[in-house]
Amino acid sequence: MAAPDLDAAAAAVEAARTAVEAGARHLGGKGPGAIDANQVAAYDLAHGAAAAEIARAALGYASKGEVEARMGCAFVADAVHDVAGRLLSREDAWGLRPGALDPALGFARIHRSPEALASLCGEQGPRHLDADFELVQDTFRRFADDKIRPVAEHVHRTNADVPEEVISGLAEMGGFGLSVPEEYGGWAAGGESDYMGMVVATEELSRGSLGVGGSLITRPEILTRALVRGGTEDQKREWLPRIATGEAMVAVAVTEPDFGSDVAGAKVSATPAGGGWALNGVKTWCTFAARADVLMLLARTDPDRAKAHRGLSVFVVPKPRGEGHGFVLTQPEGKGSMEGRPIDTIGYRGMHSYELAFEDWWVPAACLVGGEGGLGRGFYYQMEGFENGRLQTAARALGVMQAAYEAAYDYAVNRVVFGAPIVEYQLTRAKLARMAVLIQASRQFTYEVARLMAKGEGALEASMVKAYACRAAEWVTREAMQLHGGMGYAEEFAVSRYFVDARVLSIFEGADETLALKVIARRLVERASA
Repeated sequence: MAAPDLDAAAAAVEAARTAVEAGARHLGGKGPGAIDANQVAAYDLAHGAAAAEIARAALGYASKGEVEARMGCAFVADAVHDVAGRLLSREDAWGLRPGALDPALGFARIHRSPEALASLCGEQGPRHLDADFELVQDTFRRFADDKIRPVAEHVHRTNADVPEEVISGLAEMGGFGLSVPEEYGGWAAGGESDYMGMVVATEELSRGSLGVGGSLITRPEILTRALVRGGTEDQKREWLPRIATGEAMVAVAVTEPDFGSDVAGAKVSATPAGGGWALNGVKTWCTFAARADVLMLLARTDPDRAKAHRGLSVFVVPKPRGEGHGFVLTQPEGKGSMEGRPIDTIGYRGMHSYELAFEDWWVPAACLVGGEGGLGRGFYYQMEGFENGRLQTAARALGVMQAAYEAAYDYAVNRVVFGAPIVEYQLTRAKLARMAVLIQASRQFTYEVARLMAKGEGALEASMVKAYACRAAEWVTREAMQLHGGMGYAEEFAVSRYFVDARVLSIFEGADETLALKVIARRLVERASA
């Protein structure tokens, strides 16, 4: 096998990034509306940019040791292949000449060869976590192994609720307070450790089960960050300590049936009534709505629809816990009602998603996040939580991928076909190696994005890592299932659950197409035109 050549790897990454930058400039040169008029090119550009940025991060990982160098070079070769595949025959759409990536293809040919990949089979590479985060990893992994994995299959197959002992156990560990500032009863000290701890914990919980553990701390995180950014002092003192202890479990009500990821078009209304606000309309895909004690709800407080996102505000909406999978709640004295209709899904079970219908559901004035100063600021408060939610979703994808890889490797070692364990066949080895390479490169970039977000940066990179890792999770879980053969299609093997769970990752926290077009491509064009 050819020795890793990090200088050649760096040149290959630079070639890919140069192609992406040229594509962004070309798209920006077409004037306003260019992204919507050229959606295919913009979508490919966004995903190509994500692959190139993760490849750049993989170079840093590659400098830390021999195995890391081999894995880093393998990922760079994979990323170059990804960008080249998107570019081939569509060079005009990127404003490039045919052969723009030719200088990088020699490197990719060496490090993407079947022999090079197969030789990496069994290598996962160290994570290079500091001792403090290794402790976080070990703590949450033990909890996932002891409390989540034993119930994961039952919850999935019976569409059951997340067991209360999982919720209470996670609360005792402080899992719901990872982003709550220390002065409000949480663990967040305002530095890099807040984001890194959340990423590491989320991956380990998701490795146990995406539906039972991986998302439990995401929704409290979203509301916490909205309150920290825009809440009044009274609101912070009222809600943050209760979130940190798990006393107030959270659901997020943002998406609407007619608007999906077009959050600015939301039309659920909040109108002044009786010294507070009356909520009317329908939200959908509200995960955990029955069990939740409080909703983070985005509503239109300005009836002028022309104001779009500037007419939206965020409310903290207390509610009783609903009974069963569907529920109807009524307020005393006929003030209002809230009805939750369950939405059954093929995977990601345990927390359950709902369509919520509000009819004059009344909340006190104190529930408007930011008070009078928060009117019209809801979109920004919500995005404060959602940008970090994208980072968390990348970590959730890591956990699902890691679980699938471990299951696939174990099965490949023990399954004998045509007289030999399937792990001895080149195709199996190449698949397993590529899984490990994609996981580790995505993980290292996720760590990098966490450090950026701790400095108030990294919004674009968070979208990139979410887009890439979630798509990677679909491939990893599919191939893990495929390596199991017919047993991969049997419910008695958890790998089938990983496959259906992974499919949701590119849909929630920003659908893949919307994220690529409205966030990544737009910001790439803005940056290239600056």
